[in-house]
Amino acid sequence: MEEAHNQEHGVVQHISVFGRFWDSRDWIYTFTQEWPVNPAPRHQLSYSISATHAGALSGSGGGIGDVALNYRYQLVGSGKDRVAFAPRFSVLLPTGNSRLGRGSGAVGFQTNLPLSIAATKKLVTHWNAGATFTPSTKNELDQKAFTAGYNLGQSFVWLAHPRFNAMLELVFNSSEAVVAPNATVRENSLLLSPGFRWAHNLKSGLQIVPGFAVPVGVGPSAGEKGIIFYLSFEHSFKKGD
Repeated sequence: MEEAHNQEHGVVQHISVFGRFWDSRDWIYTFTQEWPVNPAPRHQLSYSISATHAGALSGSGGGIGDVALNYRYQLVGSGKDRVAFAPRFSVLLPTGNSRLGRGSGAVGFQTNLPLSIAATKKLVTHWNAGATFTPSTKNELDQKAFTAGYNLGQSFVWLAHPRFNAMLELVFNSSEAVVAPNATVRENSLLLSPGFRWAHNLKSGLQIVPGFAVPVGVGPSAGEKGIIFYLSFEHSFKKGD
């Protein structure tokens, strides 16, 4: 789930996420780096690189996936306000090998609308709605088709302690897979994911946030289960800080 809070002025964040799913045998690792752009925090640039493995393609192994270049605008609020809204637009670059199930094989476009609301001093909710469009997605046979997908999500974050959060997320994804030239089939997934994260604040100003979650498939994803590890480093990059 994406939170609607851009990076503060002079602060950069490095985010690593690893997810492994047992039923599909898929795994993915992503690294994202978020940079504020003056006048911060209205504008933020980031990029995401990934390594992935498609369990449905036996013997394909793991490798580099597609790269996302992201721009996000803080339209409403900030991390200090009760309500925050920060639309994101991304260009997806086809750096992954589509024949091995590691990417779309074509340039794609994505948008996401994250909304964050502090319901109480101890409870924060995050809401996501987004879409992805790829004009010429390729499958492992190099067959092409236009594909469209969308995502919906909601999360609850309980601020049990200033440095410890318990979380519950529900994420729905609907995507299209190419099955023949100009022909697709729609695939849906629904995951319920309880988890937690905690923070280590060092005297240098560096904040380290590890996290852990256990996604479980429900509805169209019944029987799926997995594990997610999260690790974030956040620090100032301004001279003299």
